[in-house]
Amino acid sequence: MPCSDSFSIMDKIRSLRMEHITKRFPGVLASDDISIDVGEGEVLALVGENGAGKTTLMNILMGLYQPDEGRILINGEPVRFRGPEDAFRAGLGMVHQTYMLVPNMTVTENIALGLGRNLPKRPGHLDLKAVRKRIEEISQRYGLAVNPDAYIWQLSVGEQQKVELVKTLCLGAKFLILDEPTSALTPQEVDELIALLHRMTDELSIIFISHKLQEVKALSNKVTILRHGKVVFSGNTDDYSSQEIAARMTGHEIVLPKNKGTGQKGDVVLSLSDVTVMSDRKIPALNSLTLDVRAGEIVGLAGVSGNGQRELAEVINGLRKVESGSIRFFGNEIANKTPREIIDSGMGYIPEERNTEGIVPPFSIKENFVLKDISSPSFSSWVLVDGKKIDSTAEKLVKRFDVRCPGIDTASGSLSGGNIQKVILAREIERKPKFLVAVYPTRGLDMGAVEFIHSELLKLRESGIGILLISEELDEILDLSDRIAVIYKGSVQRVLDRSEATPDRLGILMAGVQE
Repeated sequence: MPCSDSFSIMDKIRSLRMEHITKRFPGVLASDDISIDVGEGEVLALVGENGAGKTTLMNILMGLYQPDEGRILINGEPVRFRGPEDAFRAGLGMVHQTYMLVPNMTVTENIALGLGRNLPKRPGHLDLKAVRKRIEEISQRYGLAVNPDAYIWQLSVGEQQKVELVKTLCLGAKFLILDEPTSALTPQEVDELIALLHRMTDELSIIFISHKLQEVKALSNKVTILRHGKVVFSGNTDDYSSQEIAARMTGHEIVLPKNKGTGQKGDVVLSLSDVTVMSDRKIPALNSLTLDVRAGEIVGLAGVSGNGQRELAEVINGLRKVESGSIRFFGNEIANKTPREIIDSGMGYIPEERNTEGIVPPFSIKENFVLKDISSPSFSSWVLVDGKKIDSTAEKLVKRFDVRCPGIDTASGSLSGGNIQKVILAREIERKPKFLVAVYPTRGLDMGAVEFIHSELLKLRESGIGILLISEELDEILDLSDRIAVIYKGSVQRVLDRSEATPDRLGILMAGVQE
């Protein structure tokens, strides 16, 4: 393929190589002389800690950034992508960690937007029926069920992930780049996706970015590890265990902590009784849900994405209206209280949507750290804000939570997804809440960060704080929870003690099958 401005769809991408790629941003050397290569039908796993430079490297490959040094070769020929459209036309497709979807448009309209100039047209208007048909064909072919007529804002994170994959396949990708594609999927969906990707390697090659090393082992042929923007290791995946890969990523052995059941459970501090809540589609999302959480215990909520988890977290935190039922927090009714009132009562909240609900992206890291408490005596006096106290707090949290950033004045929205998650976690834990609702708290985090966050959650539990842990990672729920509640179609199917729970048993209940 020439390095000119003319691009055409390749019949097949037999090899892809990035040579000596270097990319600098103000204060950061994001890519430091990186070289990788992927052969026909291969799956390369690209792994590393949060902020190691994985997503930046793939954005260079897709033409979103231009390298300061180095070159890209496809089938041995140098190419230059001025933007994503050039990369698409060459047969590359990327599913980003941060979804590239327009919330107030339907699935069909979003995919039509992605097709751009390749969009089917009929005289006088766009042929959305043809796009819808294409979506249905791709969905049926690969087992990726999506509703073409649903609006993006109505979909769960897991459902939006499927839309992104369908969109990329509709563009005719012959080389897939997947940035944390399983972060919002259930274990069953992960297994299905890995099986699908294995089948697809008959037709295309894949670069797979993931922090989940069991998935790296299950899917990839080769693994490349980045650390601080440099390649520190490359090898055949089968030659190394997950533990060995994790140790090479972080520089030390990773041991995820587990709930030993040594804490003393106290009184019920959060009690939901017969709570009914409507979804954005005006149908019941929670259906007479009843659940109690005690002080000093972690209750894990297990369920397939889209069964009311998001609505439950929102209604507890005053972000969604209660149609009927009661929510009592330390004995006080908080149903339909304002978010400010609930925050002031001592509620901590790690939301599902970190970019839209967890931070204000244009605000600096230090501003997001104090977002909920800027008017408190800790950071202000009358109308004067204590800038020195804010700075010192931010510096302390950046160091403690290992937030990879140029400085505390950096816009939070410019951070990697994992580092944004660390900012949110740091803020909520530093506030010393009386209770914590943690929704997918380790989504997108590397193994070292997961180890740290699990330790912090268990410390909160040991200090007597009650925690509602909403996660689709069954290992996480089994490792951390005292009790596990299974949610299905907006109701709690059953609550199990940790000693009673197994992945198979939870999977059956998550599918709505009564024991």
